Amino acid sequence: MDIKKRLDIEVEKRNSINEVSADRLDPILVAHRYKDPTISLICALFAYGNVKQIVKFLDSLDFSLLQKSDEEIQKALSEHYYRFQKAEDVIALFIALKRLNKQTTLEELFSKGYDKNKSVIEGINEMISFINSQFPHATQGYNFLISKVTTKTKGAGALKRWMMFLRWMVRDDNIDMGLWSDRYRSDLIIPLDTHTFNVSLKLGLLTRKTYDLQAAIELTQTLKSFDKNDPMKYDFALYRIGQEKLL
Repeated sequence: MDIKKRLDIEVEKRNSINEVSADRLDPILVAHRYKDPTISLICALFAYGNVKQIVKFLDSLDFSLLQKSDEEIQKALSEHYYRFQKAEDVIALFIALKRLNKQTTLEELFSKGYDKNKSVIEGINEMISFINSQFPHATQGYNFLISKVTTKTKGAGALKRWMMFLRWMVRDDNIDMGLWSDRYRSDLIIPLDTHTFNVSLKLGLLTRKTYDLQAAIELTQTLKSFDKNDPMKYDFALYRIGQEKLL
């Protein structure tokens, strides 16, 4: 069986609400409860490390704080921290996103950047820049959390958590939520994590040995040869194949 047929079967099998549950944890499990882009972004940005710890942390957050005063946010989140992020970083993100939502939306910002060159990277840069402008805050943990504006692809971080957020927002199936227009679908870039990277190398979908944004773009181009309109449909299947050590 060729790789495309095998992956198509895997995609069909994985496109089920049973793939994301208390027994099969994924950060999108929390995002699904709210179906809100801002809450989904918070879930995506904290999606690194052990999945049980990710979900436990996300479950501890009161997302109604996104409608509260700065003082209420600071008081409520004063004891919240996650790995590289201290309480001050969690607070900064909540305040910045609250202020963003009073002026615009994440989708409007993304569209503004994307529409220049049909570039999802430029769309992400637009969102990162605006978040930084709303609550300037620079610590190592915060910079890691929201990422820096990306101007190169070789040697640059893969923007995995941002790419995953976009997949959640744009695609609409039993896994992804489709809260935004699907006009960006064909231009999405794979959220390259170590599982997906290693599986893609083993399957010959990827030749670049460096784990960076350029590798994510190369893998996406390969997947476009399987489905030019929706290359991202293979992402969750590739991730689960790696996570479950099926190769």
